[in-house]
Amino acid sequence: MGTVDLKTLELEAPSSLVKKVSEDDDYLINEDEVSPIEQVRLTVPTTDDPTLPVWTFRMWVLGIISCGLLSFLNQFFSYRREPLIITQITVQVATLPIGRFMAAVIPSTKFRIPGFRARQFSLNPGPFNMKEHVLISIFANAGSAFGNGSAYAVGIVNIIKAFYGRNISFFASWLLIITTQVLGYGWAGLLRKYVVEPAHMWWPSTLVQISLFRALHEREDKDENMNLQRMSRGKFFVIALSCSFLWYLFPGYLFQTLQSISWVCWAFPNSVTAHQIGSGFNGLGLGALTLDWSAVASFLFSPLICPFFAIVNVFIGYSLIIYIVIPLSYWGVNLYNAKTFPIFSADLFTAQGQEYNITAIVNNKFEIDYQQYYLQGPIHLSTFFALAYGFGFATIASTLTHVALFHGREIYERYKASSEGKEDVHTRLMKKYPDIPAWWFYILLAVTLIVSLLLCIFLKKQVQMPYWGLILAAFIAFTFTLPISIITATTNQTPGLNIITEYIMGVILPGRPIANVCFKTYGYMSMAQAISFLSDFKLGHYMKIPPRSMFLVQFLGTIIAGTINLGVAWWLLTNIKDICHKDKLPTNSPWTCPNDRVFFDASVIWGLVGPMRIFGPLGSYEALNWFFLGGALGPCVIWLLHRAFPTQTWIPLINLPVLLGATAYMPPATALNYNSWILVGTIFNFFVFRYRKDWWQRYNYILSAALDAGLAFMAVLLYFTVGMAGRNVTWWGTTDPEHCDLATCPTAKGISVDGCPTF
Repeated sequence: MGTVDLKTLELEAPSSLVKKVSEDDDYLINEDEVSPIEQVRLTVPTTDDPTLPVWTFRMWVLGIISCGLLSFLNQFFSYRREPLIITQITVQVATLPIGRFMAAVIPSTKFRIPGFRARQFSLNPGPFNMKEHVLISIFANAGSAFGNGSAYAVGIVNIIKAFYGRNISFFASWLLIITTQVLGYGWAGLLRKYVVEPAHMWWPSTLVQISLFRALHEREDKDENMNLQRMSRGKFFVIALSCSFLWYLFPGYLFQTLQSISWVCWAFPNSVTAHQIGSGFNGLGLGALTLDWSAVASFLFSPLICPFFAIVNVFIGYSLIIYIVIPLSYWGVNLYNAKTFPIFSADLFTAQGQEYNITAIVNNKFEIDYQQYYLQGPIHLSTFFALAYGFGFATIASTLTHVALFHGREIYERYKASSEGKEDVHTRLMKKYPDIPAWWFYILLAVTLIVSLLLCIFLKKQVQMPYWGLILAAFIAFTFTLPISIITATTNQTPGLNIITEYIMGVILPGRPIANVCFKTYGYMSMAQAISFLSDFKLGHYMKIPPRSMFLVQFLGTIIAGTINLGVAWWLLTNIKDICHKDKLPTNSPWTCPNDRVFFDASVIWGLVGPMRIFGPLGSYEALNWFFLGGALGPCVIWLLHRAFPTQTWIPLINLPVLLGATAYMPPATALNYNSWILVGTIFNFFVFRYRKDWWQRYNYILSAALDAGLAFMAVLLYFTVGMAGRNVTWWGTTDPEHCDLATCPTAKGISVDGCPTF
């Protein structure tokens, strides 16, 4: 989500650095005991009421429903052309009025539960409080797979069943998903004392959530007390949700051309070049617009919750790559025979520009058939897809170098201070609550590793990965979790391990695609889950949530979410004919699986064929490895310029990891997604924020949540009412979502592709 200028939220800073710790404390805290981080001092409350109930009936009901609903919706939408990831921000906004309604209507009668005779319980212990709200949000976050939409390992099931046409059992799939989601929790729990408790490990992204919690609770209370004559947030949410729900009927069913209004294609219907330039789905998207919120918020999340400075950085990097690098590579130097392939595509091709027949090179053992591979020839990528990998290499290298040069001293000093410094007020307050015993994490780690090993040994035919691959993946993830979590906790940048893990396993064990993606998932996802787990623990640390409540909610939420993710995936893969095969689906079918298409291509590139035959000496794209070196040296140049010209304040603002990684979501994201995301984000987070700040502060996040929720409910309703029955509306506005058919055509002389002109 990025860092945020916390002053823009107009949160009240502490009037003094000398405050009471909590209502039942009779001592004061000194300035030395507050957080050493100014943003934390301005945002996080330094008071606590340990008597507030957290394990309430409301929390469990709303938490489980939110987790289940987000799991279902995010998995459901992951197969569609414009995937929509519904985040915990939506839950934060939507559950507040529901929680307050439950507090108003549920009886407060107290009762006893057998076995707990010493305590009395009530379904309604009092007003809906912020701690309940935080736990509900964390519960729901597991339903969005900690911001990833759905469990990462579901992609393995998708490519096995939908793309490779092979089988994997439901039980093996479930074990794979749960173990990859839970594995990182073990060592994350053991690292809490290094990256959660220390005051210098401040996790900037958590402050955005805290700001929203305080804005929703504290300002709503003030407004009610002051009797302000303004529309309540709850009423605004219902109205915006209803409008979003009704509007999506048009771009989602009745008038699908609204998904991408590509006027350049309409003006030049027979020009391949015009379609390449104007297509929002398959081209550069110049001038392409959308009236479909799913196209705006898919892949990059809602632009309404992203700070404007982050939008500017993405815009600069995106513009440089899409509108300078790609045109020069395609029309200028014809890099990697660019004109033989579409200008924008995540597909794999033969040297003659035909789509590569992957199933033909997979033998009965689910490994590469080298004889068939040599008959078809080497795999070729569109120039954009090849450069996307190159920029991915550069982004990884530049992130490490940039963080080391610009934040290395800060990270070292904060880590040193975290181990030597005094406790701050938040750590002192948290000592009132029973901590999680270390043996909980030891047992969780041991059980997960044992189950994972049994999966690799006894179900090896389905997952392909040898037991030593799991051990190596776990070692890599554990080794990187501490340094990357420290980087995330201090700079809000999280270098990914997905390409590195793919590369390593592809070199060690080529020819086995499922082994490669399993290795990537265990090595990359377990680290990502560990960091998400630690981030949520820091949120609970700041909001004074009992640690054991946090652990239980996170663990149960992960199990529930993973199970629902797999159930939805299994159901859709079984019931939608030719799902994910865009060449076999009807023209206006939304079930094209863009994320899984890229995941499948990665399994072919890194696993089935192997990096040595694509990015190595046996392949056509060996030169892309120089991007690693270029990415590593780039921040060095900027750092030297900064040292040479310290008065030029704009130099350190050049953030190469952000610029090089601006198009990291492309593919599967398209130019249309980026154009609309940048435009809407600029309107709300620059113009509305600057000129209508009161409105932005009160309704901006609520609007984002309502747009997501309304679209999701209508899309599900359309599927169950008209989608399953195959009832379609046929006219010019639905026969082709964009009317840019020629955008996927090659322009090289003599290359013949069905439906395309031959030059």
